[in-house]
Amino acid sequence: MSTRHHLTAVALTLATLGSLTACSGGDDEPSIVVTTNILGDVVSSLVADHATVTVLMKPNSDPHSFGISAKEAGAMESADLIIGNGLGLEEGLSANLDNARSEGVRVLDVGESIDPLEYTSGGSAGTPDPHFWTDPARMIAAVDTITSALGEEVGDDLAEAIEPSVASYRGQLEDLDAEIAEIVEAIPAKNRKLVTNHHVFGYFAQRFDFEVIGAVLPSGTTLASPSAADLEELARTVEDAGVPTIFADSSQPQKLAEALSEEVDLDVEVTPLFSESLTEADGEAGTYIDMQRTNAKAIADGLASPQITDTPS
Repeated sequence: MSTRHHLTAVALTLATLGSLTACSGGDDEPSIVVTTNILGDVVSSLVADHATVTVLMKPNSDPHSFGISAKEAGAMESADLIIGNGLGLEEGLSANLDNARSEGVRVLDVGESIDPLEYTSGGSAGTPDPHFWTDPARMIAAVDTITSALGEEVGDDLAEAIEPSVASYRGQLEDLDAEIAEIVEAIPAKNRKLVTNHHVFGYFAQRFDFEVIGAVLPSGTTLASPSAADLEELARTVEDAGVPTIFADSSQPQKLAEALSEEVDLDVEVTPLFSESLTEADGEAGTYIDMQRTNAKAIADGLASPQITDTPS
């Protein structure tokens, strides 16, 4: 064989091998970046091992203020799809998300597609509430939105491959919704009054017939600060309603909630909830489903007491 023919054969062989590598996937596995660890757990459950999922928010973090590394910022700009909570939640990531969009990466703001509620009181009144995950039914709607985006941005092959895991996870969320309804059923209607560290349980309240009567931080973000007048007004509200438990975010210091409890002439407990972040995998809120179940049980335990009285007219 001549030298020219030998080189031609080698070139054809290399081209064929390259084509086979591309068809088998090689290093071309879909890359999905998720902003919060709550949605990160959901997305990981949906795609299983059919895509690489990078979750930016570490366990036990605050979604309103967490930051990312330069490497993670680079991963955002080269991702096939970024899945975010949206509705203003990831306040510390706005510049990174804008940079990714400028690179042509689609950013899916899940919260915009799940019929968001608006805050009705406090400094955030009239703005969208981003904490939709406290309602399992809305998380089912979020799963449908995420699944559609994966098909559109990553491809039909992925959408088809994850159909079994999507169906399984939707079923788990439906079971969770029913389980939480059963857990809170033991709480009398007049006891279903929530005071939290900040306005985070509006969706939960709507779904399961609770009333949010106040928050230590009169805002939808942990970056806000209460005034002395805010604390005084909330203390009187708690006294009038006879609320026995104030619920504080596990990822935030409880000093403000504890300070409020000292202002109230009642025996008020401060109970932590895993409201905005998952824990490490082996913690009480290692998954979204574990977090919701744990919170429901804590709320039921905190409000089942007969200490609550009707608010004076």
